Amino acid sequence: MTTSAIPLTLQRVGALALLAALAGCANPDSAKPGTPLTEMEKQYGAPSSQCPAPDGGQRVIWSQQPEGSYAWAADIDSSGRVVRVGQILRPDFFASIQPGWTPDQVRCVFGPPAKVRRAGLGEMNEVVWTYRYIEAQHWHMNFYVYMGAQGNAVTHYHSGPDDRYQRSE
Repeated sequence: MTTSAIPLTLQRVGALALLAALAGCANPDSAKPGTPLTEMEKQYGAPSSQCPAPDGGQRVIWSQQPEGSYAWAADIDSSGRVVRVGQILRPDFFASIQPGWTPDQVRCVFGPPAKVRRAGLGEMNEVVWTYRYIEAQHWHMNFYVYMGAQGNAVTHYHSGPDDRYQRSE
């Protein structure tokens, strides 16, 4: 059977399933404490973002945004070794965000957003950062971070369904 005989939707589902399986096996979450950052970069590529830490180390993030739903952060000590690593686009991590955080603070905790746009009318028009994530290992969700009219500080935030996965009838 040729690929042209397989419906396009089935081809896409198969390709997405393969990518999901591969993503589940090869992610920075499997790195052990003490692993050199250089080894992680060899295995996973250059991080999507890096931020200096107050202790002389750094936080590095590998993100699947804008289309993916996962991001992993590794806290690196001043000698360039992993202290801890984990998946960061999760409700318990989102709970750490505070009104007043700057865009740099948000980026250092969650990595680059999937999308940046403006939303709202009149004086409620704000810059909104969107992060895609999976909740309860099943639900495709968005985490919205509102950055005020000037885009310079978090005013509020909330989660909602990812409209890319909503059925229209």
